[in-house]
Amino acid sequence: MSKLQEKVMLYQKFMDDRDLSVNLELLTAVTKGLGPSIYKADAETVSGSDSKELATVKNNFLIKKLGLSDNDALDAGIEEVMHTIGKSERKKYRAVVYYLLVKKFGKESIYNL
Repeated sequence: MSKLQEKVMLYQKFMDDRDLSVNLELLTAVTKGLGPSIYKADAETVSGSDSKELATVKNNFLIKKLGLSDNDALDAGIEEVMHTIGKSERKKYRAVVYYLLVKKFGKESIYNL
């Protein structure tokens, strides 16, 4: 099993443990799109309480990657995803956060799905 597959399986288990439905093909595509950052402990997770980190998610992922327009719905979407994962959850895996945001905003087509 490749390192990428190991990470995808980790994220799938994380989601399964929280009763979050998962499309394995989309999760794999999102994870692959994150590149080497998933292998760095600090970059692999998102801090749900760090406004700078959340701004990075909004600007670099939602606006630049997914092509969404900057508006209050983006902040609300991020907040909803943080709540879905669990505010007290320390390991908010970036791949899972991004996956949930892709699903929330219906942007699966970005990953050719």
